[in-house]
Amino acid sequence: LAKMGEGEAAAIQILLSPQDSSWQKEGRGFISDTKKQESDPEKAKFATSAKTLEAIESKIGKSGFETSIRIVVVSSTAEMAKTHLSNISAAFEQFSGEFNGFKSRKIRSKGAFMEDFLYRYQPMFHVFGNHSSILNSEELATVYHFPNKQVTTPHIHWLYSKTAPAPSEIPTEGLYLGVSTYRGLRRPIHIGDEDRMRHIYIIGKTGTGKSELLKEMILQDIKAGKGICFMDPHGQAIEDLLKLIPPERAEDVIYFDPGDTERPMGLNLLEAKTEDEKHFAATAVINMMYKLFDPYKTGIVGPRFEHAVRNAMLTAMSEPGNTFVEVMRILTDASFVQELLPKVEDPIVRRYWTDQIAQTADFHKSEVLDYIVSKFGRFVTNKLIRDIIGQSQSSFDLRKVMDEGKILFINLAKGRLGEENSNFLGLVLVPRILMAAMSRQDVPEEKRRDFYLYVDEFQNFATPDFAVILSEARKYRLGLCVANQFIGQVEEEVKNAVFGNVGTLICFRVGVTDASYLAHEFTPVFGEDDLLNVERYHAYTKTIVNNEPVPPFSMDLTKDLVVQKANENPRVAEIIKEMSRLKYGRDVRLVDAEIVRRAKL
Repeated sequence: LAKMGEGEAAAIQILLSPQDSSWQKEGRGFISDTKKQESDPEKAKFATSAKTLEAIESKIGKSGFETSIRIVVVSSTAEMAKTHLSNISAAFEQFSGEFNGFKSRKIRSKGAFMEDFLYRYQPMFHVFGNHSSILNSEELATVYHFPNKQVTTPHIHWLYSKTAPAPSEIPTEGLYLGVSTYRGLRRPIHIGDEDRMRHIYIIGKTGTGKSELLKEMILQDIKAGKGICFMDPHGQAIEDLLKLIPPERAEDVIYFDPGDTERPMGLNLLEAKTEDEKHFAATAVINMMYKLFDPYKTGIVGPRFEHAVRNAMLTAMSEPGNTFVEVMRILTDASFVQELLPKVEDPIVRRYWTDQIAQTADFHKSEVLDYIVSKFGRFVTNKLIRDIIGQSQSSFDLRKVMDEGKILFINLAKGRLGEENSNFLGLVLVPRILMAAMSRQDVPEEKRRDFYLYVDEFQNFATPDFAVILSEARKYRLGLCVANQFIGQVEEEVKNAVFGNVGTLICFRVGVTDASYLAHEFTPVFGEDDLLNVERYHAYTKTIVNNEPVPPFSMDLTKDLVVQKANENPRVAEIIKEMSRLKYGRDVRLVDAEIVRRAKL
């Protein structure tokens, strides 16, 4: 079969039907008659050898099956078809022995033969005076057996992991994910908008197809006119998507590229309209500090650090337009604090400076505040980050981005920004997106426009805020789709929130530790071995339909990359980038001059 060429095919059909014991009785009768004749010296002919009798006795000692073997070959020419037929038939000669063997039969009617082949009928031997062929279980096991891992025969197409059909409840419209292929039946898999609001988690080793799936989902949302935000720590996926943006949506794109040092976009972390938003912003920064400097809560950050940072940030937020630059001044310049205190409305915050700090010895005061400055300082002294977080007004309003269905691409490529800067920006953006979503509580739920947040390698930006998004965001019509490589990258609190709240879990090939953990999610349909061996661009999916769980199933995510490549337009990508930087970015000289003026440098 491995020698088949293009446009050629062959099929070997082995039909088995259990037989009654009549053939065994016939065999026993033959043995009995032969032995009787040979016991009488006058009648004995010794025409049947003792070995033949032993072979007959051995065969009738096991269950028998009426057996027919058919070989069908298709080729471009009759000569090639006959050659292939001869080669396949010759393969059965190895089963011929001293007492038994296969014998080919002439086909009297090709039409009748093909009908029998298609409908798997046993041939009507008795009509033509032929006898049926009976093979016992031992002979059949020699002729045909399922391959196992000990078989080293080349060219066998092994199935390394199980497949399972998609449940009938899966919707026929919505976001397209892939195809369920099971026993020759192909069925498209979609997920409805309401079920997407229960969030999607994608996990799999590098190179298995996670980013391609994210790109496909994002592109569908863009073409459907939906609002999305995509945080990409590699940058390549965004570059690919920009080439595929439909012209009618080009003006909706905000391309936030922190690596653009000529026209940096502003992102003021202290922008907050209500008291709740101010406290939320302060908590988000503290969570970020824990993630960056004290992920295991060893005391590097701690309560004193938290207390000082919270009060410094709330003091800075008492005056609109203040930024991280002013927070640094508050921590180092006592006269600036005195300027701001009359504007601080919260008496507790005011008393922190007038009572607690004022009564602290200069030595202890500088010890605490200098320690905090050393943590914040690296971001304010880094010009690339300072030009972004030091602008008084953010270049875009995340609430408007959601309400107007914009396309926000955030390029956090570590190769250009450095890992620390990339993580810092991601850690401040995620809670701000959540804050923008939660600010929509002033609008009735039915009027809140759906918005989707996609985050690749989300463990880099996962703070307790992520746990809040997973449990709260649905009410504010913020749907989350996150992806990463293995569970060990994620903190325990976030991991529990992910597996406790996500409605859809898409699992590509994973490692041993993750397979053991995830097997509980996919049991009893799939096991650890399946999760370890699933093919590239194939995934196992556990989802919900109308908020009701359905059994896990396998999904084929392969697509024609040649067609996608043909649709790419690099010129459109460049135009979108230029439009975005001109509309939302500011000349770096103006930004620097403003920061110098405000920081009193």
